[in-house]
Amino acid sequence: MHTLAQSKDSVLSAQDSDPVKLGWMHGFPPPKDKIITAASGTFFQFPQIRWSVVNMRQLLPTVEVFRGLGAPSALPYQIDKHIDAITFLPWNEKQKMTWETSLWKNYTDGIIILHKGRIVYERYFGALKEDKVHAVMSLTKSFTGTLASILVAEGTLNENKLVADYVPELKNSVFGDATVRQVMDMTTALQYSEDYADPDAEVWTFSAAGNPLPKPKDYKGPVGYYAYLETVRKQGTHGEVFGYKTVNADALGWIISRVTGKSVPVLLSEKIWCKTGMEQSAYYQVDELGTPFAGGGFNAGLRDLARFGELIRNKGEWNGKQIIPKNAVEDIEKGGSKEAFAKSGHSMLKGWSYRNMWWMTENADGAFTARGVYGQTIYIDPKAEMVIVRVASHPVAANSANDAYSLPAYEAVAEYLMQN
Repeated sequence: MHTLAQSKDSVLSAQDSDPVKLGWMHGFPPPKDKIITAASGTFFQFPQIRWSVVNMRQLLPTVEVFRGLGAPSALPYQIDKHIDAITFLPWNEKQKMTWETSLWKNYTDGIIILHKGRIVYERYFGALKEDKVHAVMSLTKSFTGTLASILVAEGTLNENKLVADYVPELKNSVFGDATVRQVMDMTTALQYSEDYADPDAEVWTFSAAGNPLPKPKDYKGPVGYYAYLETVRKQGTHGEVFGYKTVNADALGWIISRVTGKSVPVLLSEKIWCKTGMEQSAYYQVDELGTPFAGGGFNAGLRDLARFGELIRNKGEWNGKQIIPKNAVEDIEKGGSKEAFAKSGHSMLKGWSYRNMWWMTENADGAFTARGVYGQTIYIDPKAEMVIVRVASHPVAANSANDAYSLPAYEAVAEYLMQN
């Protein structure tokens, strides 16, 4: 399911929009004015979304990413009580802000910081608790990209082959003459808009195709994510410009499944979730055919997202064992084309690049991040030996609404940890 950006005007603060205080879906049954549903669309309206992101499985069909039967792997604690007081200067502002204040500013639902593998900070807000999972939106793409990177490193997937070589059904679509690498780095030339403010944007056709709820009687469009991918047309030349388009991730999910004979959730379970001692099973939202939404349908627990971030920070090693190939992570870390990224219109992210569906800051620490709308983040700083995971439910979908208060905050925490 896709999301519609919310207006910045006259929205409740993080404190005033606390979903527990507002009483959403509380009662047996809940009062009519407190009911949230997917069919009505209220589940992605603000402030209802602050409850929905922790309860997607209650609203939509899903498929499990099994955690395995073993005990969870330990994450040692060494809480640093000074982190809340760290200050930083938000972009384009003159007054510094504390770390703690920034969490409220960005409508944080949960945040955790690992330093050298130890939890130094962990907080939960609103509907999110330790035993709950949270929708991570487009952060999902980095899991899809990581799986593809693993398959390339293992020799199962050839990044230089055409997509049509693996998925012949896409031969006549825009993906047919694109390479797997171009899909992984989103440098495909697509006639596809994700402008949620435009009712005629292609994203709405994609969303309708993937909607797992019953279609209207007069619906004549594609049914399911895969069927929609076959209809996407070309505009431009592959490989020249980075274009952040969700359909690339779903095309990559199809490629991954075709080459392995396994669904993305099963593959993620086998490659990572069962091997890292995750404490909760995760899950994907699916279309009406049961196809997982590889571009934005993942839901997981905060500490498990941190375990994944730590696995990547340690180049695929976990508790002394090489869980995923080291060169799969190194391929992510080398980054993508800065030239292609610069043409993409991300004016606030100057000098960044994009590789294997990860965002590369290209800063002095070599930090890179998985990102999702409404403020989802796995931020990895190799030099500071730090992983930050934040899940959130900001009233504005675009990350540009919170980056000014997030990215400089992450850098300030990294600097603090390196000095202490």
